[in-house]
Amino acid sequence: MEIEPTEMRAIVNRAKRAHGHLGKVISMMDEGADCEVVLTQLAAVLKALERTGFAIVATGLQQCMAAGDGPESVDVKKMEKLFLGLA
Repeated sequence: MEIEPTEMRAIVNRAKRAHGHLGKVISMMDEGADCEVVLTQLAAVLKALERTGFAIVATGLQQCMAAGDGPESVDVKKMEKLFLGLA
């Protein structure tokens, strides 16, 4: 499943934000920040990464359906495996 570059731009930007956020969380740990604050921020990074993955699957599914002959053209098992890999 390849995603159009124009569609991928928003997904890449989301991943870059998560990457930057993770860097800040690592800095917080290096500086000895409060564990509760670190865990809260780490949970936010994890959520951002999950949403990035779901955006990839959703965009890929939309493109597969748009390019094919409707729902029959989608490899449902493959999409399900990708989706469940994020769960």
